[in-house]
Amino acid sequence: MRVSILALFVLGILVSANVAKAGPSTTDRDLQASADPAIFADEATQETEDQIGLDKARRRDVQRRMTRLGFDTKINGKFDDRTRAVIARWQAARGYPKTGYLNTLQHQALLTESVSVANASIVDSDKSDGDRPARRHGGGGAHHHRGGGGPGGLIGGVVGGLFGRR
Repeated sequence: MRVSILALFVLGILVSANVAKAGPSTTDRDLQASADPAIFADEATQETEDQIGLDKARRRDVQRRMTRLGFDTKINGKFDDRTRAVIARWQAARGYPKTGYLNTLQHQALLTESVSVANASIVDSDKSDGDRPARRHGGGGAHHHRGGGGPGGLIGGVVGGLFGRR
């Protein structure tokens, strides 16, 4: 009985909700489609990575961006074996030759991709913040007791919440 009431309640919310605002993100995250084919053909090496001029701060930035994209790595500014493996996984996921080193075009693609994903998540979080009710903190207010479930408990809880308990 509780399950059917809950299901009807959820169904009512879904039907009355504005689907355009409440639905999942429709942001296009397939960033490969607009990438230059030359990026995929050029293999990256230690030499091509050195040409980018990544100092310790920029290496940390690369590590942070990889982590934000779901390729977790330690953010220490050093491209050790673990970071090289993460770069290779990112390259494989994007269709690049898996070398573990970046070239200029791949570095630019990483910068563009992580900015696009960050902007999409900021927009998504801005939309969802207004949809959530504010939390109430502090003492006082109604005190609820356990038990008394079922439709009677639900109705009693709603009526008690509307008129307050004294």
